[in-house]
Amino acid sequence: MAYPVYALALAGVTLYFVVRGAASYVAAYRFKKAHGCKPERKLPQSERILGVGNYRIQRQAFKNHRILIMAKERFQANGPTFSSVTLGLKFFHTIDPENVKALLATNFGDFGLGVRYKTFGPLLGRGIFTSDGVAWEHSRALVRPSFTRTQVADLDTFEAHVNHLISKIPKDRSTVDLQTLFFQLTLDSATEFLFGESVNSLGSMEGSDQHRFGTAFDYAQSKIGNRDRLDWLTSIFARSEFDRACTFVHAFVDQIVYRVLEKTKSYDAEKVDSFDEPERYVFLEEVAKRTRDPKQLRDESLNILLAGRDTTASLLSHTFHVLARRPDIFKKLKAEVDELEGKKPTYETLKGMKYLKYVLNESLRIYPVVPGNARFANKPTTLPRGGGPDGNSPIYIPKGGVVTYNVATMHTRKDIYGPDADEFRPERWAPEEGLRPGWGYLPFNGGPRICVGQQFALTEASYTIVRLLQEFDGIESRDETPWTEKLALTMAIQTGVQVSMMPKAT
Repeated sequence: MAYPVYALALAGVTLYFVVRGAASYVAAYRFKKAHGCKPERKLPQSERILGVGNYRIQRQAFKNHRILIMAKERFQANGPTFSSVTLGLKFFHTIDPENVKALLATNFGDFGLGVRYKTFGPLLGRGIFTSDGVAWEHSRALVRPSFTRTQVADLDTFEAHVNHLISKIPKDRSTVDLQTLFFQLTLDSATEFLFGESVNSLGSMEGSDQHRFGTAFDYAQSKIGNRDRLDWLTSIFARSEFDRACTFVHAFVDQIVYRVLEKTKSYDAEKVDSFDEPERYVFLEEVAKRTRDPKQLRDESLNILLAGRDTTASLLSHTFHVLARRPDIFKKLKAEVDELEGKKPTYETLKGMKYLKYVLNESLRIYPVVPGNARFANKPTTLPRGGGPDGNSPIYIPKGGVVTYNVATMHTRKDIYGPDADEFRPERWAPEEGLRPGWGYLPFNGGPRICVGQQFALTEASYTIVRLLQEFDGIESRDETPWTEKLALTMAIQTGVQVSMMPKAT
């Protein structure tokens, strides 16, 4: 009896996948055995083929602003490393510093950013935070020289914008949302550093191009977070408003890029010193010494803008959220600031303010700006811990496997930070406490992809805090609701920082 052609074709395809699956299984088995891998703990799920139930749970947690709480509960129940399945994709979750070190440093070449460009690219293009491999190395080489100590230590730009911020804070003890002002402040200072001209969001008129840029940039980057979490599902949702926001942001920055290119058109690519020394440092002009590609100039600028602006604003917001609720910490910090006798701080002064450093370290520990991140395996590889009954054996990560590391939960591990790990206590960072968290403290990522602008962010945050405490003698919370997460690409506070500031007595 002759079989129809379609039946033979189906049998052939089935046989192909069976053979390929068997070969993959054998290869994985041999790899695991060679590397001493043992099974990891698995998150209890109703089904682990598609993981639809897990997806629904996570979406609900996100809507309820409880993603971080849910993650912490899962680690408490399942240990520091476990796996789960969501929409057919296997995830490995860890808060083990040894695994994080392997992921970001020792096994750096085994992992990449995966779908990040797909989700971030419509706004950020190809830059230092969206690229892998050779493209990333090129971006880092372009960007890194812009964050030398000389640039970071120039505080004049900060002073002008902080004064503008201070003018926006009511002197009559009425309520103000500092978080909104901090995001405007850091947008203004970041755009001046990057473009040589600030969008002045603290003072721009509603409807102006500068105001529209700030609004469009905020909207687009807030939606990127959802695109990242939804991954391939994003394509089925309407994107017109998101696309319009990205288009406006690109057009706005392109105008600045072309002005810079015109200004520097006489630049000789073979002579880096052919530019006259500028009166002040401008990121775009510096990078234009190394590339004349307008799209790359735009993409790198937007990459740095997103990271530098949101990082500092989040850090400032969470620090003042605490200061408004902890008069003991405010009093100690104010005493250190008052030692300056009203003089504006220099870079060296800020570096010497120990308690300020402790407060910022603790703020970044309890409220990390990027509370979680992920890497995708480029090939079959391993993580050093998480396998076997005791969790001390290596675990196998297949090619395409996703490893997430939850910084927020790792930062409150009691075996690293002590029994009071959930408490905001700046003094734990004093040398006599002997705290050495190593890879258990990761406020600015680590390894080759460690944040190039971390000193810029810390310096701006430090300067802003000192100047505000020089202008105001007290702070009072006007919002007694518990801290609630607001997650986009970075972490903010859902209700803002509603406070009253007490002006300095004259």
